[in-house]
Amino acid sequence: MTTVLLRGARIVGDGREVDVAIVDGRVAAGGNAQETPPGGDVIDLGGRWLMPGLWDAHVHFTQWSRHLGRVDLSGARSAAQAAATLLAHLPGSGGDASQGPVVGRGFQDALWPDAPTAELLRASSPVVALSHDLHCVWLNDAAARVLGAPSAGLLREADAFAAEMALDRAMGGVEDLVDMAAAGAAARGVVGIRDLELADNVPDWQHRLARGLDLLRVEACIYPEHLAASDSRGLRGGATAPGTNGLVTVGGLKVFTDGALNTRTALTHEPYGTAAGEWSTGHAAYDEDQLRYLFAAAHERGLEVAAHAIGDLAVTRALDAFEATGAGGTIEHAQLVRAVDVPRFAALGIAASVQPQHAIDDRDVADAVWPDRSARAFPYRSLFDAGARLLLGSDAPVAPLDPWVTLAAAVSRTDDDRAPWHPEQEISREAAIAASTRGRVSPGEPADLIAVERDPLTASPSELRTMAVALTLLGGRVTHAAL
Repeated sequence: MTTVLLRGARIVGDGREVDVAIVDGRVAAGGNAQETPPGGDVIDLGGRWLMPGLWDAHVHFTQWSRHLGRVDLSGARSAAQAAATLLAHLPGSGGDASQGPVVGRGFQDALWPDAPTAELLRASSPVVALSHDLHCVWLNDAAARVLGAPSAGLLREADAFAAEMALDRAMGGVEDLVDMAAAGAAARGVVGIRDLELADNVPDWQHRLARGLDLLRVEACIYPEHLAASDSRGLRGGATAPGTNGLVTVGGLKVFTDGALNTRTALTHEPYGTAAGEWSTGHAAYDEDQLRYLFAAAHERGLEVAAHAIGDLAVTRALDAFEATGAGGTIEHAQLVRAVDVPRFAALGIAASVQPQHAIDDRDVADAVWPDRSARAFPYRSLFDAGARLLLGSDAPVAPLDPWVTLAAAVSRTDDDRAPWHPEQEISREAAIAASTRGRVSPGEPADLIAVERDPLTASPSELRTMAVALTLLGGRVTHAAL
């Protein structure tokens, strides 16, 4: 039996200072316990605030791990400026002497006055840039040859995803970066993630656990191209992956229904504005019959469906497929929703897995390409008021894998000096915390707990965004400590 006593904890939502005992990874008792558990450890929280650990419901973990070493293009205001930033990192240019491709990330070409062309990236070395939403990739001729891309310039959707996976292979091992990213997540109070990396995620995480990476719980999601391999393993939805000490479970089937906002491929009922590009109403990844087939295939295997749906037509089609097949699961993103579809989430028992920082990062793009409908974009409060279950996440690397950034965005709809964007869609702190946690600090619950320096129910948005995490426990085991 392993025991831990947390002394001097103030429970978020209560505020009384209590001692909390943990036995074999679960909360055993609360109150003014005076005795140290036999053979146990004592951690003095000194009145810090104790709450359930945080979950990020939408992460691309390998991409996030690579993300921090890439050239930041989020501030570029034109393709020419972004190109100059990238080319400055070529060997011999006066920038960093990079090995292999120069890789940028985070551009939003929907706001640029000029086009991202291959000519702007003219260089003998490979140069690649991934968009903010990861649905388009900009590359030069040298990179196109190395990655086997169909052309240089701007690639979107399937061609972009293929280039991203080829880039990962070209960049080589990522294990040290994954370890650093997991430790960084634990330091921000994260105890679990839902990993939607475009990869065969279950064996990837089995390998990581086998080599000792045990800082997070992981729901490892599956893509349609990996269904046959998943069937051969005999693992149904929610099953624990062998050899992972219960930390890795089989997540849902990730199904794309459309593209993304910046790429102007989110599938919409009405045509885009003047910035629409070649697809006037976006891009359908599958037709409606194919969607129903995939949703039914998931349902037969006990898998929930994680349906990527950003545009309002994509949301409608995803809800229709859930209703037709009886499948359960989530709609990921739900960035534009018709009023008639808002109550269907609760009626069908479909959760809205949303990323509040996107409402801040994409506000200018939404106003530019959806000027007539941005009032119903990122409609978190509308969904919540209609009874939908909300799950909050980051979509890292699209936004940081930091639930405090997510929480602050959810309750304030801004992160700078600008006025909140559609503040009527803010949600309460209580709702945001509930959508970012699992379980409670109460007897019998898993001791996936964090201690923080401020009460998140009264902290300002800026205080939430920078919240100091003093302790993270995963099943009663310390994964981060800054006491």
